[in-house]
Amino acid sequence: MAVGVLLKMGVPLGRLPGDLIVRRGSFTLYVPLATSIVASLVLTALMTWWSRR
Repeated sequence: MAVGVLLKMGVPLGRLPGDLIVRRGSFTLYVPLATSIVASLVLTALMTWWSRR
């Protein structure tokens, strides 16, 4: 649900600088490195906030 809200707000999940894309002919490798780091930080902050309530 939260991802859907972020996408509706225009947050470019999956297209951040730092996400790696390797294209070789018909092969494409996508590694969402920056997106994973941002998601981890946001979820950690939310879980910390929630546990202190």
